[in-house]
Amino acid sequence: MMIIVCGLNAVQDLVDTHSVGRVVSLLGPETPHHNFRGIAADQHLKLTFHDVVEMMDGFSAPRATDAEKLIEFIEDWDRANPLLIHCWAGISRSTASAYTALCMLRPKADEEELAYELRAASPSASPNRLIISYTDALLGRNGRMSRAIEKIGRGENAFEGKPFILRL
Repeated sequence: MMIIVCGLNAVQDLVDTHSVGRVVSLLGPETPHHNFRGIAADQHLKLTFHDVVEMMDGFSAPRATDAEKLIEFIEDWDRANPLLIHCWAGISRSTASAYTALCMLRPKADEEELAYELRAASPSASPNRLIISYTDALLGRNGRMSRAIEKIGRGENAFEGKPFILRL
């Protein structure tokens, strides 16, 4: 099975092309969430927060409850059809969520190896460290996820990430 990661503008084409069954949308409060043709409401997780890694005046940071919802949604995925995860640009919030899914769905894999797999799939991936810190704690990874993401560092500069696929 596969996880597809992209920016907002590529979602519908990828849903259609790959017969996607579930979608995770991670958008800022100023960006309305879209409904995608072929995706039932209960198969679409819509999370709303800015792409920030600390609490800042005027911005909505990701919260632990957002990470809990993400983990629950991934746990409920039957893997019959691909999961698509997107944010505005497909670089930070979505790659943090995809890395979380990799760690969940391959529980015996080394977090650092999974982080390098993410980097190989997307040179521009710069996973949101706050999301990673929440999911790391919730999954009982004792900081290993956060350290692995720190190790791969920030991705290449890009206005928008190229869509990519992670195979499970």
